[in-house]
Amino acid sequence: HREAPSYADQAGGNELLETGIKVIDLVCPFAKGGKVGLFGGAGVGKTVNMMELIRNIAIEHSGYSVFAGVGERTREGND
Repeated sequence: HREAPSYADQAGGNELLETGIKVIDLVCPFAKGGKVGLFGGAGVGKTVNMMELIRNIAIEHSGYSVFAGVGERTREGND
């Protein structure tokens, strides 16, 4: 294995990802190429929000998404 790059050498772009969800783009924009954590209580729409983000990225930006549902029910993974 090689050594991890230093903090200064890592790409730190400031380009924003247009999610297509107006409230996210206005209140809490995401960095393009970054990671996003979505936390909340049961029944507040976390999975629906993630499915909409994945759909928008795939269709509008011809991009790919990786969804890791840690501790999620299998039904939500199948959706």
